[in-house]
Amino acid sequence: MKTPLTARDLMTPDVVTVPPETPVIAVARLLAERGISAVPVLGAKGEVLGVVTEADLIRRLAGEEDKPMSWFASLFSNPAELAERYARTHGATAADIMTTSVVTVGEDDTAAHIAHVMEERGIRRVLVVSEGRLRGIVSRADLLRALVAPPPAEEAMSDERIRRAVLAAMQKEPWADSFYTLVDVKDGIVTFHGFMRDAGVNRGLRVLAEGIPGVKGVKDETQPMPMYLFAGT
Repeated sequence: MKTPLTARDLMTPDVVTVPPETPVIAVARLLAERGISAVPVLGAKGEVLGVVTEADLIRRLAGEEDKPMSWFASLFSNPAELAERYARTHGATAADIMTTSVVTVGEDDTAAHIAHVMEERGIRRVLVVSEGRLRGIVSRADLLRALVAPPPAEEAMSDERIRRAVLAAMQKEPWADSFYTLVDVKDGIVTFHGFMRDAGVNRGLRVLAEGIPGVKGVKDETQPMPMYLFAGT
């Protein structure tokens, strides 16, 4: 089976970077002229120090209208957090306003792993780092290439191997009614028999079966689960 796409396959290797002392106005101009939404900040040895995003620049601009905090409100505030916000909203260089909690992946991490990281962290891009050095950057747009890439060549699988693979996948999912749902495979067509809890489970099992290599189609011949069986679930 074809090896899944990795960060090395998807990343943009020629990444525009800036040193930490770069003026904020120069970073903003760079993003606007290059049509990019973020730029990594690298140290003297090429190590990743942080990244300046459009959000960081907008935060910096919005900070110009911050109102002084009242004496009473300051009693309940965190001085360290206030100082951090002040530095990021009034800083003059990339080092002052950059986001330092940078999410990185390795060159061999798969597209699926990178997508999971992006979704979990709610971010648009990840830096690809190897041996402490920046190797590239993977954006959401790059991940779309993994979706439209030609499907991997499928190995010939017997119906019994497909059936076992479907059952194994069902046992990993807590929502799958593997006890009441039977699986049959003939000529690559997966057929579900027995009882089904609801339409949501039905849809989930169809998608699960379609994801098994060698499956050519899925049929549902299940019946709604009787009430007396619901009582035992």
